[in-house]
Amino acid sequence: MTREDLVEILEEIAILLELKGENPFKIRAYRSGAETVRLYPGDIAALAREGELRGIKGLGDALQQKLHELASTGKLEYYEKLKGEFPETLFDLFGIQGLGPKKIKAVYEALGVDSIPHLKKVCQSGEIANLSGFGEKTAQKILEAIAFKEQNADRFRLGDVASPVMMIIDALKQHPDCFRVEAAGSFRRAKETVHDVDFLAASSKPKALIDYFVDQEWVSRVIAQGATKASINLENGLQCDLRVVSNDEYACALAYFTGSKEHNVAMRGRALERGYTLNEYRLAVKEGGDAVEPPVFENEEQLFQFLGLDYVPPEMRENTGEVEAASEGSLPELVALENLRGTFHNHTTASDGQNSLREMAEAAIDLGFQYLGIADHSKSSFQANGLNESRLRSQIAEIAALNSEYKAQGQNFRLIAGNEVDILKDGSLDFDDEILDELDYVVASVHNAMTLSESDMTDRIIRAVQNPHVTMLGHLTGRLLLKREPYAVDVAAVIEACAETRTIIELNCSPWRLDMDWRWWKFAKEKGVKCSINPDAHRASSLEYLWFGARIARKGWLTRRDVVNTLTRHEIEAFLDLDPVS
Repeated sequence: MTREDLVEILEEIAILLELKGENPFKIRAYRSGAETVRLYPGDIAALAREGELRGIKGLGDALQQKLHELASTGKLEYYEKLKGEFPETLFDLFGIQGLGPKKIKAVYEALGVDSIPHLKKVCQSGEIANLSGFGEKTAQKILEAIAFKEQNADRFRLGDVASPVMMIIDALKQHPDCFRVEAAGSFRRAKETVHDVDFLAASSKPKALIDYFVDQEWVSRVIAQGATKASINLENGLQCDLRVVSNDEYACALAYFTGSKEHNVAMRGRALERGYTLNEYRLAVKEGGDAVEPPVFENEEQLFQFLGLDYVPPEMRENTGEVEAASEGSLPELVALENLRGTFHNHTTASDGQNSLREMAEAAIDLGFQYLGIADHSKSSFQANGLNESRLRSQIAEIAALNSEYKAQGQNFRLIAGNEVDILKDGSLDFDDEILDELDYVVASVHNAMTLSESDMTDRIIRAVQNPHVTMLGHLTGRLLLKREPYAVDVAAVIEACAETRTIIELNCSPWRLDMDWRWWKFAKEKGVKCSINPDAHRASSLEYLWFGARIARKGWLTRRDVVNTLTRHEIEAFLDLDPVS
């Protein structure tokens, strides 16, 4: 049981109690307890396991006992009994955007709605529109949210599949008959969401490798199994396909199964122009042709070279001009994870983060960063414990003190004092210019009023970036992958405005966001807009989201010169016009 597990179960208990119509004070106690666990600076999961929670404000005796039971046994009898009082499918309703506990309670009690299909039915029939607090407009929005969920039901975020993909690759590498193995398909191309994951392996004994693959403990279901190919489901429903080829076929097969389909069409066209056919297993002389017999390719690089192309990195293979650029020798040298020297937009326990300022700094130092920007929420984000002016000034002072300490230790590291300032509905900022002037940098983000028209939202954001104190724009479209659509905004117009004001646009590399979308970065780059790859880290471990950020940046054709956090500490100090640490 991790801290996150404890928080999730306490919040679910609060929801269940609300559905039951329990005493609001009891409900509030569980919500407050969840918040206490979320924000506690120490290892509260370990304290709960040992039964050492006494004295923590916000956790009464009953909550302490329940947390101890959860953390020490992995289960809570009280929670299981509560869940048993409701149909299991009722909880699927919480995955519908715009439906909270109160609305779910209303439709459950009044109409008996206990599943998404039932909810869809009462929306379509008009029954739900007659309930107090709903109406036809609400019914239509619910139907749109259901359609969005159904459309993405079999898709997974890149961040959800990265860990199981690495686990499967590591397992296959351990088999003595596996010469080499790689995840291909949309995962290798770093698409933000994937339908399934394709694995390609080379072996002289394909059946042995296939048998090994389907017999692993993480296999929930074997969909199909043959001599050279197998498909399985993991526990979370993700489909994983393994194809085994010979070592001589591996290079062509990896290029083909990486895709995309459109990129492969362009590659086959390139081969035909030179007298060859290219398929998933080999490059061969076109029937009746007189081209030189191609060699066996040891790797993809040799295949591209034989076709007169520079090697195209997998992330770029979307047929957006990469084959033409590779033929002209004009492919950019893409940014890489190891080029990043620091990052911005990170949260601490001062707002809604899980780790203290010092813990975030130490984690950054351990990762080899030269600087870390702190951007806790501003006061309007009350749901995220946003900082007011007094608390922000206290944090600025704490950052200065820690920087002096690191300087005395001879560390080549600096904390940079910022804030994620809310862009208010009219485009003004949550803090006035006087306090913004005290910060080293400002991230401006939209967190509310997301249903504005496209023109109003665009004007709102453009007004914000015209404030000279705004350094960078956070998560430009507000999307939450597979959960919430982007709000209506003219992205091109915002990019143009950022080019005029020299405002950096964030590539928010939280796997839930990956925003700004990779499809816009080539345009932003052409306009001279700089990128900052930011993890939006709410805990120390989330700094590692930069792995996703680097891949999405590569997908957007970005180089080191396009990304500000490739600058060294001294370069970023000059870029932000920072005073030396005293």
